[in-house]
Amino acid sequence: MNSEYVNMGENDINLKVRPYPYQVECIQYGLEKKRLMIGDPPGLGKTIESIGIINTANAFPSLVICPSALKVNWQREWERFTDHKALILDNHTRTSWPYLLQMKIFDVVVVNYESLRKFFVWGIEAENPKSFRLKDVVFCPGVALFKSVIIDESHKVKDSTSQQAIFTKGIANGKEYIILLSGTPLVNNAADLIPQLSIMDRLKDFGGVAGFAALFAAQGGLKGIGEVLRKKCLIRREKETVLKDLPPKTRVQLFVDIDNREEYNVAIEDIEKYLIEYKKCTNYEVARKMRMKALVRFMNLRSLAARGKVKGAVDVVRLLLESTSKVILFCSYHEVVDELYRHFPDAVSVTGRDSVQEKQAAVDAFQNDPNTHLIICSIKAAGVGLTLTASSTVVFLEMAWTYADCLQAEDRAHRIGAKDNVTCYYLLAPNTIDAALYTIVYKKKGMAQSLMACSDEVPTDQKWFEELAEELTHPSNL
Repeated sequence: MNSEYVNMGENDINLKVRPYPYQVECIQYGLEKKRLMIGDPPGLGKTIESIGIINTANAFPSLVICPSALKVNWQREWERFTDHKALILDNHTRTSWPYLLQMKIFDVVVVNYESLRKFFVWGIEAENPKSFRLKDVVFCPGVALFKSVIIDESHKVKDSTSQQAIFTKGIANGKEYIILLSGTPLVNNAADLIPQLSIMDRLKDFGGVAGFAALFAAQGGLKGIGEVLRKKCLIRREKETVLKDLPPKTRVQLFVDIDNREEYNVAIEDIEKYLIEYKKCTNYEVARKMRMKALVRFMNLRSLAARGKVKGAVDVVRLLLESTSKVILFCSYHEVVDELYRHFPDAVSVTGRDSVQEKQAAVDAFQNDPNTHLIICSIKAAGVGLTLTASSTVVFLEMAWTYADCLQAEDRAHRIGAKDNVTCYYLLAPNTIDAALYTIVYKKKGMAQSLMACSDEVPTDQKWFEELAEELTHPSNL
């Protein structure tokens, strides 16, 4: 650990949880630099590091700018790690958010890149509103309330001429704390850094654009400029340097919205209406299914939540693929697999519909072909026996049935031959059956059997299903 920046202990960090030593280092670095970029790769905790900096500095109100798929997660992480409430901007708070900040009802605002103009820009005073500069933008006076800005996945503003980059720079202007987060700040070349340095108000530290270019040439390229950046405003640690601080496997809950909320709500309120209107069941089929009402309700809610999360899952996977070369994605329903294929036509798969030869070819391609970045796996078909150590990033769009099934699926990457800490992302939809299922499977460590005795197969006992369905469809879990 770099002792230059560590003069505080874990107990000096103002968080509800205890950060790892390398996270303490980052928080201390941020408190000293104030305007910085955290370049840690996925799985090391850039979120808690940036929250730790802002919370310990008491730099509120704070604004988080992030991809749309991560808004709910940011809100929950603020409330998980601190005592501060976060507000996700929407149409209901379009004009009232400054008042909510001033009254200290919320201390943090979360917004996605695409909505910056909607919530923070009053007008564009340019002859051509489609081609403008920062000086042409009239910002909402409420922007001045923010004392800090966190910009997640900051490589999205690498193009200084884009509207998102212009708005982000204008909003961040003059803020005491500006924190950029990106595991891949360089997407194309060193020029990608210039807009990000400008947003941090750090470009002047390098002599402007011309000075940065000259320094880049003098330092002999990326490696040399990287050393200079670390001294001024960049902190980045590779996983292998902090593995002693990390558990071999980390689980992360990511919350994504569903895009079929109306259909889901009908299924909650009136299962019979849902079966008739959405499933197009006959009267005989409805009557038969209603005899197992709790089980049918559970299965339909689980399916609806899975289908509703596909768009959010696609966004999350794309974000992860910007920072890591390969991702393992687990799900169950064939219709979900088909929809994922429409978004990722170059992916390979291991599902119940694939032959033995096709499964092996998919595994071989994922393990050995640098151009194969995503494998879509059925929890049942790919949950055991396969080695997928080419990736240390596992995403669950759907939950397995038992804790042991989850472990088996996670351990396709976390096994002999793995070179990295494995990060497992569980995509949960707020206000759905997801959270209840996650709680039951993980925190209760399985319902059917004890951990060591649990089968790798999906349980088939009708009584087990009915008991699970009764618990999950209890009003408190919906």
